Amino acid sequence: MSEQVRGGEGPFRETMPPASDEHMPAAPRLALGAHLTASNRCQFRVWAPHRERLELHVVAPAERRVAMARSAAGYFETAVDGCGAGTRYFFAVEGTDRPDPASRHQPEGVHGPSEVISQEFEWHDRGWHGVELGELVIYELHVGTFSAEGTFDGVISHLDALRDLGITAIELLPIGQFPGTRNWGYDGAYVGAAQNSYGGPLGLKRLVDACHQRGLAIALDVVYNHLGPEGNYLSQYAPYFTDRYKTPWGLALNFDGPHSDDVRWFFIHNALQWVDEFHVDALRVDAAHAVVDHSAEPFLQDLTTAVRERARVLGRAIHTIAESDLNDPRVITPREDLGLGFDSQWSDDFHHSLHALLTGERAGYYQGYGRVGDLARVLECGYSFVGQHSTYRGRKYGLRPKTTDGRKFVVCTQNHDQVGNRMSGERLAALVSPEKVKIAAAAMVLSPFLPMLFMGEEYGERAPFQYFTSHSDEHLIEAVRKGRREEFDDFDWHGEPPDPHDEETFLRSKLQWHLVGTEEHAAVRELYCQLLRLRRERPALRNLDLATLETRADEQRRLLFVRRWNGSDEVLIAFNFSAESARVPLPFQATWKALIDSAAAIEQGEITLPPETFAVFGT
Repeated sequence: MSEQVRGGEGPFRETMPPASDEHMPAAPRLALGAHLTASNRCQFRVWAPHRERLELHVVAPAERRVAMARSAAGYFETAVDGCGAGTRYFFAVEGTDRPDPASRHQPEGVHGPSEVISQEFEWHDRGWHGVELGELVIYELHVGTFSAEGTFDGVISHLDALRDLGITAIELLPIGQFPGTRNWGYDGAYVGAAQNSYGGPLGLKRLVDACHQRGLAIALDVVYNHLGPEGNYLSQYAPYFTDRYKTPWGLALNFDGPHSDDVRWFFIHNALQWVDEFHVDALRVDAAHAVVDHSAEPFLQDLTTAVRERARVLGRAIHTIAESDLNDPRVITPREDLGLGFDSQWSDDFHHSLHALLTGERAGYYQGYGRVGDLARVLECGYSFVGQHSTYRGRKYGLRPKTTDGRKFVVCTQNHDQVGNRMSGERLAALVSPEKVKIAAAAMVLSPFLPMLFMGEEYGERAPFQYFTSHSDEHLIEAVRKGRREEFDDFDWHGEPPDPHDEETFLRSKLQWHLVGTEEHAAVRELYCQLLRLRRERPALRNLDLATLETRADEQRRLLFVRRWNGSDEVLIAFNFSAESARVPLPFQATWKALIDSAAAIEQGEITLPPETFAVFGT
């Protein structure tokens, strides 16, 4: 027999912000999952509109079953005494135990019971208001391979060094509960449960708190376009997915069909959870281009609106950043102008243009890049492809943004995708000369955009970052291996990719922090320190208005000159991407003096640039 327990509804409803904006989704603003309303009383709520009955199955500390009341909208809920923090539970869906879709902790993995979590935590970030968008210098890291411990706490010991380097925000690859103990994070099945092997929700809170005490913001990479295949039981609860669209990862999430208001709320609820309960400062939304949604007010627009409203209420700088490969300005256009309203987006064109220049690679998605003018065009507007034909895509691609706000673009020389999705996971330092590594650093840090470093880049890490998983289903393991082998057909890479399931693939990808103390790697780190210091201190480099930038590209000599200014302060950045020395007339005349030691020289209106080098001058 099961118990029938009701009540406790009022406080539970008040945990989520009210619907204060007429443009927010129409779904009920109900808190989802398990929330303590007293130290030993918990309210549970789950959406299952196609089910007639649902039970709460408490498995620890003492087993019990409780029938849940169903609302007209298909939400099942109950409030239960004797369920404090640490209580482990399932929902029985048609008699089968399943974890809570809105679980905030999965201590036994993706198939195990969910756990009730207390919101009590001793925060030390009172008065924290975040980091303004234009001040962001982002450091992307994967928790499992960043430190020897592979945990949230393991990151904390490196925060002082990152702050001293000039980093202002760290960005964690997805931390939602995934199968096993090693994964990039994009196979997560529980978007609100911080990975148990990383330290769970308490470990994440300790890391956020430690960041804020050092003046560092923290961003989470959130995945709202798909869920991983193992441990994903959402479809057994409700129509979260649709077969009308497909994604590279299977069925698309239902953001524009029947019941989609409630699907939207599930993910917006998750975003607000990270902001409210975990004090997170930014959300990087994975593969926004893979969110298929033909509604007049798209889910992503609702999401950015909800986060922006929450930032206003909290009085904090909270940012939304999109990963999108569409070169579509609507991603960063405000909602009022019918855009999605993201504060910024990743610019793949910056990476592809620079990588093709430095490596000579032209296969796969590097087709159509390799000219100095490609990089110049990105510096001028944020994209390289702005409507011209793309050989790789077989069609015209992109549209020139109307904004001149450089804060709208995040740029990098490498990231988890661009490194890890190579067959062998080589970093840039393993592909090009040390001189070219320095050129890449200068091009990114001194750009008029938001720079993002990939972990280890700051000291020239050469360990690969490879693709790794730890699924428990043998058929899935083999399917991942097969898919990985077929992924590189568009490239000229030969050989066999590392086995994603082999633990050695994961271990090879860990950072080698002992290298930082060696002369070669310390010199790379010092260069990044210099460049980031220049970016902070020179008004011309702090100014991210693209209208205050000019470029001159010399395709024949593979030279690029970038002039930036802010009032009377001017900076000239010169790049020589060729293996030949060049002496050419200065394209921008002024009284220039060197800001960074280099072998470049200016005399009698001409500049001499040694091969594979960059130089920075100021007025």
